Amino acid sequence: MSISQIPLNAQWQQQVLSWEYGAAASPRIPGVPIEFFPAQLHETGATGVIELDLSKHLGTRYPATTPSLLANYVHLLPHQNLRVHAQSSSEVYFVMRGEGWTETAEGILEWKQGDVFTLPTNNGVTHTSRADAALYWVHDAPLLNYLGVQPTIPCFQPAYYSSEYLNGEIAKIREAGILENRNRNGIILGNPASDATRTMTHCMWSLYNVLPAHSVQKPHRHNSVAVDLAVSAGPNTYTLIGERIDAEGNIINPVRAEWNPHSVFVTPPGWWHSHHNESDQDAYVFPVQDAGLQTYLRTLDIQFIR
Repeated sequence: MSISQIPLNAQWQQQVLSWEYGAAASPRIPGVPIEFFPAQLHETGATGVIELDLSKHLGTRYPATTPSLLANYVHLLPHQNLRVHAQSSSEVYFVMRGEGWTETAEGILEWKQGDVFTLPTNNGVTHTSRADAALYWVHDAPLLNYLGVQPTIPCFQPAYYSSEYLNGEIAKIREAGILENRNRNGIILGNPASDATRTMTHCMWSLYNVLPAHSVQKPHRHNSVAVDLAVSAGPNTYTLIGERIDAEGNIINPVRAEWNPHSVFVTPPGWWHSHHNESDQDAYVFPVQDAGLQTYLRTLDIQFIR
């Protein structure tokens, strides 16, 4: 018998573990924290990427904001460029300020404040600014790291959502008289490749959400982690976040997350959260979640207080 024919039973048995069901059915793994990332992180300093990294909380060996997503601030000083690359299958950018362009394998995309664009797997892109600029960049590299895989073929085509398009769609909702004190008021960004899940990419979901002046969007919850960018807001605009609600649908002992413009906050999976605008101006938020993946797995389980 050659070495290659020696049975591996003894060697492979060294990897065997087992647990009694009741002691292991609900393992205690690190939870997703409520976390805040201020705009000051991208308002000063050199050109570069600022990772919104919670890996120490999540127990991952790679940068991650949620178990499946990594959010970043990209800061570009005037007339500078920056090449970025992520081993991901989905990427989304929101232009927080400034204007410039991005060189991709398909060509050059021009962008300005309020624009959104998405990219599938790629070999890296180069961002160039015309003035001081900041981008909000979220991708699913942590998911691929967890699975131990690399992107192979694109699962969707790149898409560009101009600020004019986004605000125009919100205006249509207003004209239709749809806006009211509901859980969500806005438009879900889509792509033809993700028509079945009604999501931005096959993994990622985003909503361009308006919170009208002096309004409340009632508590809701879902199994996807929300990484929310406050796009614009007046004073006393905030989200309340808590694990439980009372009999009247109010969140018990909530944590208050202020909507400071161009800052980000994280809402843990399964936690109730409501949005409140006590100011005289409309507010906008741009959440990014792995709800595309959750919807495909049939595990999103979104619930609303009506």
